[in-house]
Amino acid sequence: MNKALRQVIIAGNWKMNKTRPEAKALIEQLKPVAAKASCGVVICVPFTNLETAVELTKGTNIKVGAQNCHFEKSGAFTGEVSADMLKEIGAEYVIIGHSERRQYFGETDVTVNKRTKAALEAGLKVILCVGELLTEREQGVTEEIVGLQTKIALLGVTKEQLKNVVIAYEPVWAIGTGKTATAEQANEVCSYIRGIIAKLYDKAAADGITIQYGGSMNPKNAEELLAQPDVDGGLIGGASLKAEDFGVLLDAASK
Repeated sequence: MNKALRQVIIAGNWKMNKTRPEAKALIEQLKPVAAKASCGVVICVPFTNLETAVELTKGTNIKVGAQNCHFEKSGAFTGEVSADMLKEIGAEYVIIGHSERRQYFGETDVTVNKRTKAALEAGLKVILCVGELLTEREQGVTEEIVGLQTKIALLGVTKEQLKNVVIAYEPVWAIGTGKTATAEQANEVCSYIRGIIAKLYDKAAADGITIQYGGSMNPKNAEELLAQPDVDGGLIGGASLKAEDFGVLLDAASK
């Protein structure tokens, strides 16, 4: 972490978990835990929980985000939700390009770019996910894959808009598997992404952008990961569903 240059953010991705009563109970547990944090705190909840989360977090330091949005403002897109709809309900963040969206729902680098621009134009902050498959890491093309994803996702995004983008490096092989990139591996790729940003924009933009690690960050490995100079927080899956575990991560990011 380098708090002198950029914000450190711990964002919880609840994925497809929690009914509204369950969400309410978890948020009430999170509020006193998050109140002590000096880092940014975000919870990205299912669409059905957004209104509940926005209402319950008013007056707290917890920001609310969604897990996806469509790139069109409206139309015949059954089952989809637009960025304007998210903004209107009170969401501040949205995750774009999560590996599960890419793997299971046909998300491509091109649609990630379209969703990113739509979200930014609607006034949302984007948590942009990039990361390689296990086979790609084994083939030694991690940098090529992550670089390509980053460049395409940010095509047409201005330097001013970039201030509302957080990048989450999430090696696909480490999501929900219990496997974690070593602290050195995580930092190496986050540093590489920062270099890409410097080339696309400039050094100031690269120094200022928050780059998280996502991929089985948990209470046991958080401190080591967050001690790395280019790891500016985490996009957290399973550990975000337990207030105690999430609190440990917030404490680690607040040091």
